[in-house]
Amino acid sequence: MKTIGIIGGMSWESSAVYYRLINQEIGRRLGGHYSAKLVLSSANFEEFSQWQKADDWQAIETAVDDMAQGLVRAGADCVVIACNTQHEVAGGVTERLPVPLIHIADVTAEAIQKADFRTVGLLGTRFTMERQFFRGRLKDRFGIDVILPDAEDQTYVHQKIYDEFSKGIFRESTRNRFISIIEKLAGQGAEGVILGCTEIPMLVQAVHTDVPLFDTTTLHAMAAVEFSLI
Repeated sequence: MKTIGIIGGMSWESSAVYYRLINQEIGRRLGGHYSAKLVLSSANFEEFSQWQKADDWQAIETAVDDMAQGLVRAGADCVVIACNTQHEVAGGVTERLPVPLIHIADVTAEAIQKADFRTVGLLGTRFTMERQFFRGRLKDRFGIDVILPDAEDQTYVHQKIYDEFSKGIFRESTRNRFISIIEKLAGQGAEGVILGCTEIPMLVQAVHTDVPLFDTTTLHAMAAVEFSLI
């Protein structure tokens, strides 16, 4: 079994989900008392939040790179950034890594292709929705078109991620608004919707809507399991 390296803490709420999902899946597949070989480097999310507000992506890349290299020194055979937004710096980090970085957009795109979809909606932080590191990668590498919420809905989604989800707050009223946004995207032609923030699946699951959802947290965690068992 290979060792999975996780860059977490952004936020720790979803990092805990990664840890649980990976270990549960290893146990399910192998039985007995099997659990994952895993090392975790957990960030102080306040630092990253301030760098994001200052648009200081160089500071973020330096911090993520340091964490990734630390995981490798600790024995990691791959690296997983347990946060969609921080994949903005994945390109530079990957260039310096001696082990694979499992990109969250790639595993999501593979699931979309498996569903035979060509157009999907995307929910996430405003960085994930506005910048090209996620939706541009889906289009350029996989030919998948991405529909975004309107400006008002984008602002709402972004604020709830930072003001509620990253603090462990999940309200029914927020879920209802998210479901409305998801269904609006479907009405605009999205065949499914990407939950492109690792906290969103803690609020909205498939039982809440008939629109197909792509849970990036679970997809990413399962890709890490696949790598570890190759």
